[in-house]
Amino acid sequence: MDVNPDDLPDGLVVADADGAVVCFNAAAARLTGREPGEALGSPLPAVLPLEDLDGRRWWQLTDPYGGLAISNGHPERNLLLPGGHEVLVSARYVRARARGPVRRVVVTLRGTEARRRTERSHAELIATVAHELRSPLTSVKGFTATLLAKWERFTDDQKRLMLQTVDADAGRVTRLIAELLDISRIDSGRLEVRRQRLDIARAVRRHVGAHLAAGEPDSRFAVDIAADLPDLWADPDKIDQVLGNLLENAVRHGEGTVTIEVRSASSPRDPGTPGTPGGAGEPGGPGEPGEKATTVTVSDEGPGIPEESMSRVFTRFWRGSRRGGTGLGLYIVKGIVEAHGGVITVERAPVGGARFRFTLPVGAPAFLA
Repeated sequence: MDVNPDDLPDGLVVADADGAVVCFNAAAARLTGREPGEALGSPLPAVLPLEDLDGRRWWQLTDPYGGLAISNGHPERNLLLPGGHEVLVSARYVRARARGPVRRVVVTLRGTEARRRTERSHAELIATVAHELRSPLTSVKGFTATLLAKWERFTDDQKRLMLQTVDADAGRVTRLIAELLDISRIDSGRLEVRRQRLDIARAVRRHVGAHLAAGEPDSRFAVDIAADLPDLWADPDKIDQVLGNLLENAVRHGEGTVTIEVRSASSPRDPGTPGTPGGAGEPGGPGEPGEKATTVTVSDEGPGIPEESMSRVFTRFWRGSRRGGTGLGLYIVKGIVEAHGGVITVERAPVGGARFRFTLPVGAPAFLA
């Protein structure tokens, strides 16, 4: 099968044994701003007048045709085109035999935008982690140092209060570390799902019960669970993370009644609410048509999410207009749902507020299929 160089996503420049350019694809033209017709037949240094970050001319420095006979090219590195335009460049020197003359120089070019975005994301993550760790660790250090230095001066009630604060802040640090580990696994595709038979109705009621025990009134929640739910095989701990995050967001940032609905679906493409924009009924949903699934919807009656922010809800560091938190929770929720082969969406609830819906294929083990 013939491959057209113009179909390649990266820039490709090939020079022959005399250093004349014989291939200059469309991506290379886009990155350099030079027309292919102008480049073909011209000397490689003239077509790609690259400099390193110290201002040295790259081809004079590396000398692919007259340099060391054992050199086979160079790995990807940042170089500069005229005007200071930065590109990622790698090169391969093709020889007919070991230590023989160079027959071709093959150069690939890539833009730096994707790497810059990754670097910014990593920098934001480090800054967020540093900020979130500083406050609880300062508290833990302060209270423990005070207790060690002045233990006899405090009453039992004062000691208990300080230790409770230390315990709460240590828990906050533990949760943050767990979030970071989840993000690492999600980004690398290594998030493990340990499927067990899961009673999703019981899990929902347990989370609601925890909020009631914490002081929320009964009237704050409306739970509607269908009677015909299929057996669901999922990772209980990870689905607990999903439910906990969605309910916590609805209680803390929403208003009015928080409604939790659990429904069966005839297939992941039919979540029981046909026609929902962006819902699991959209093409590209999990599983195969006809596979059973379970859909969980969590909605509130608060101000909701601005329309212009809907597309960013599940990205890292999204906090909307609210303050506090790492902004990582919904990113992790989406990663967990997708690791189960499911989908999660957000939209505006009919009575205002936000409505999150996630759909999980039943995920039955092969021996039960």
